[in-house]
Amino acid sequence: MTDRRPPAKRPRRFDPAWLGILPFALFIAMFLIAPTLNIVLGAFRTPEGGFTLANIRGLFTPSILSSYWISIKISVASAAIGCLVGFAMAAAVVLGGLPRAIRAPLMTFSGVASNFAGVPLAFAFLATLGPLGLVTGVLRTELGINLRAYGFNILSFWGLTITYLFFQIPLMILIVTPALDGLKREWREAASCLGATGAQYWRIVALPILFPTLLGTFALLFANAFGAVATAYALTGSSLNIVPISLFAQIRGDVLGNPHLGYAMAFGMIVITGAANLIYIVLRVRAERWLK
Repeated sequence: MTDRRPPAKRPRRFDPAWLGILPFALFIAMFLIAPTLNIVLGAFRTPEGGFTLANIRGLFTPSILSSYWISIKISVASAAIGCLVGFAMAAAVVLGGLPRAIRAPLMTFSGVASNFAGVPLAFAFLATLGPLGLVTGVLRTELGINLRAYGFNILSFWGLTITYLFFQIPLMILIVTPALDGLKREWREAASCLGATGAQYWRIVALPILFPTLLGTFALLFANAFGAVATAYALTGSSLNIVPISLFAQIRGDVLGNPHLGYAMAFGMIVITGAANLIYIVLRVRAERWLK
């Protein structure tokens, strides 16, 4: 009888290809994981280094709850409007009768605008819709429309919401365009053969398929607006009590500042944005399964 022994397992060799992602892994560890852990641990520490829940209980004070509520409302408003306008624009380019030459410039602009934020964006909107802005002045002198008389103020809830739309709408276009491309022509032809109208096709076939993508993108836009710091601070300063500005006041260490309460506020933002991103990931996976 021959001795049939299983072949010996060769020792695994180190794959040099892993060295290619080493800089990225170090970057993530230094600038994402380590700061996040420091914030989470700081939220449960006293200035002396002991453990406490007082910072978490401090999140339920009226002023901090108010700042969270204002931030949530701005995030929901900008995400909802961004989803509606972005979906309409993407659908017009992908499924509408617009020339195909429009798609490439729109996608290029969306890729740039979705990352345009901070001080430059705040300055652009102040120079455009501020009290002495270009559009504000033209409407007042040429058309006799005084935006201030109608209650519009760029340093307000709707002013910040409109500013956020500059990067929310392009982000929606970038995400929903591949989903619209995934709608098969055969589905619409089959619906037409069965006597369905265009509205019935969207209500019964297309929108149920796109719903996970739309809901997931709404969650992503919500998280994107909720975590925006530089744009809000550069635009409104301390005139609008939202979470990032209140957090900055605590971390900065003013007379009434409490850095560890600021860590707790940042921890609350991590929880909210993390939950929104988790919803987006789960729904995105489900949507990709439908569109395969």
